Amino acid sequence: MPDAANDLDADYDVVVVGSGAAGMTAALAAARRGLRTVLVEKAPTYGGSTARSGGGVWVPNNPALLAAGVPDSAEKARDYLAHIVGDVVSEDRRQAFLDNGPAAVSFVLANTPLELAWVPGYSDYYPEAPGGLPGGRSVEPKPLSAKLLGAERARLNPPYLKAPTGMAITQADYKWMNLMARHPRGLLRTTRVAGRRMLSLLRRREMLTMGQALSAGLRVGLTRAGVPLLLETPLVDLCLEDGRVTGAEVARDGVKTVLRARFGVVLTSGGFERNERMRKEYQREPITADWTVGAVENTGDGIEAGLRAGAAVDLMDDAWWGPSIELPRGPYFCLAERTLPGCVLVNQAGERFVNEASPYVDAVHAMYDGHTDDKPHIPAWLILDQRYRNRYVFAGLGPRQPLPGKWFKSGSLHKASTLAELAKRIDVPADALMSTVERFNGFAKTGRDEDFRRGESAYDRYYGDPRNKPNPCLGPVDKAPFYAVRIVPGDLGTKGGLRTDPHARVLRGDGTAIPGLYAAGNASAAVMGHTYAGPGATLGPAMVFGYLAARDIADRAGTTGGKR
Repeated sequence: MPDAANDLDADYDVVVVGSGAAGMTAALAAARRGLRTVLVEKAPTYGGSTARSGGGVWVPNNPALLAAGVPDSAEKARDYLAHIVGDVVSEDRRQAFLDNGPAAVSFVLANTPLELAWVPGYSDYYPEAPGGLPGGRSVEPKPLSAKLLGAERARLNPPYLKAPTGMAITQADYKWMNLMARHPRGLLRTTRVAGRRMLSLLRRREMLTMGQALSAGLRVGLTRAGVPLLLETPLVDLCLEDGRVTGAEVARDGVKTVLRARFGVVLTSGGFERNERMRKEYQREPITADWTVGAVENTGDGIEAGLRAGAAVDLMDDAWWGPSIELPRGPYFCLAERTLPGCVLVNQAGERFVNEASPYVDAVHAMYDGHTDDKPHIPAWLILDQRYRNRYVFAGLGPRQPLPGKWFKSGSLHKASTLAELAKRIDVPADALMSTVERFNGFAKTGRDEDFRRGESAYDRYYGDPRNKPNPCLGPVDKAPFYAVRIVPGDLGTKGGLRTDPHARVLRGDGTAIPGLYAAGNASAAVMGHTYAGPGATLGPAMVFGYLAARDIADRAGTTGGKR
């Protein structure tokens, strides 16, 4: 690989800012079209929030889905996005994602060691909507050998949560491992994952999964394409000449340097989830940068540089929300925990306000939409009983495994022998909480949630307990002791950013493109609008629009491509 660290003043055809899935895909696509490309990254590691994530990729009709026999089609996907996203995002931009998604995935598979596998049954988040698939469209990386990275293994951003004892766990594994104490498939899957770990130790071969595998595979692709990656090189500002972006000013070892870009700069530097000032400016209270699990370097640098260059922004009030627990080690983003039988989510008035098993973005929208001074929904409380703890994994801890004392000392968890005592501990009206739980327990008995329809959607049931009858998501909360878990509006990253067109070109407020400037990933306003199509609907569009940005730059530069 070229020694880019000593080549900072060189001219490039393309400068890409940010080394998540969007940035690495853009840089790889530009390089494979014959463009001299450099990738710069603020952090001392590469991968950004992608490396911390589950690694799911939601791209309809892609080759991995079709190879698995998933009954997808371009028409179904179009109807689905039109229904759930609506006119919040322009039709031409939605269509650009759908039309070019399969080609983007094919390109990545052809130019990296990555292999993708369908995650069976991981439903679209609105599977009953027109075009929705109950069986799901999400694909994930197959386990990838870390040896492929060589020395670059040490510079891969760590995962948000490390698997126990270094086990390589896929998204498909995660579903069943949550049921290790309840279902034969859960125990079998846990045993299989443990066996895979033992085999990798014997072979002295570390296997990467989820976002680690996705980031690693893309990094290997960049190495093979000869793309230099500059770490610890934050963006300072964009360079403009006569209204055109001609390069990026970056800092390295405290020294500012200009990286000139003949044909374009692609901003893929993530959202602004770690920027307290921007969150207070654009988003609803209560809000804080402390509740996110996004990469710590995501402070909106690219978005603010784009604003200074005259760009417009959209969706700045929104994020890839998810109910989260404030633990001493940091926020924990809840997936299966609120879906499993034996728990109920209440506001500070002791009342339910949402289907606990609903898509995580919707659950937090309900928290904010219902939050008032008289009836706070933030924080909310997940109430669960000992039966739940005996049966299910909770926040990474196994069934019956004692909950750490520091979790209780921090105020994130409370425990009591009665619901009335628990209500007192969390300052919730005891009569209201007991009434809510009594009504909920009646729904659990009949299997029908008359208030919020929990367990009716295929998405709800994905993380449910199939052995719990008659509804895999409904179980009574009646076995002492009882627990209250403090729930806040966390997120995977912010969703708002620079306004872009179908080619990922950054737009001004009047709809004209800023020449030479592109954006993808969370630095751009999400093609998903205020919703979330399915697992991987962050990374899928990020990769597709990174690919489209590189393709547009190459087309305008007149390059023909071909591997170098």
